[in-house]
Amino acid sequence: MTEKQFKKLKYYVIAITILFVVGFLLWEHLNGGILSHHLMHHSDYPSISNWWGLLILPFLAWLSTVRIEKRVTLQPDDAPVKAKILRVVLIGFFGMLVLSLVQSLSFSVGYESVAICLSLGLVVVGLFLPIYRAECIFGYVFGSIFFTGAIIPLIGILVIAGISWFSHVCIKPLVFRVIRAQPQ
Repeated sequence: MTEKQFKKLKYYVIAITILFVVGFLLWEHLNGGILSHHLMHHSDYPSISNWWGLLILPFLAWLSTVRIEKRVTLQPDDAPVKAKILRVVLIGFFGMLVLSLVQSLSFSVGYESVAICLSLGLVVVGLFLPIYRAECIFGYVFGSIFFTGAIIPLIGILVIAGISWFSHVCIKPLVFRVIRAQPQ
């Protein structure tokens, strides 16, 4: 994929994201008004409007495409390596999208325990897989906008992504160093 093609793709992803969010907010407006969600699902806490999705999701789309472009351009001109990176990006995005849809849907229909188990499972998976990448965060927030808006899932995934990042950047190298240092 050339730089020109990637810029075109970046604009398409951002434009589709903006159109999706505007369409979703318009649908909400025409069906009873733009919803607001309370932190921790308690009405005592302040509510956060779904309008924030209009700012957050296009920013996450832009950030994801910039990070992916950087990751691809840092590789040598080897088409299979770049294809593998793009395949991993798609798996990360759609995996987190589906997970957040299932988690949000289960929470909305009253199965809070399933949503909590999925969140805890995501923390465990984050120890082994790099879910701190921008496309994973974008997929997670994009999938949960239907049920909980953009801010609350963003806060949650940033905490989980921080744990994943710490695991991959700090703990994983230490473990490999200890394993290599042991005599055979």
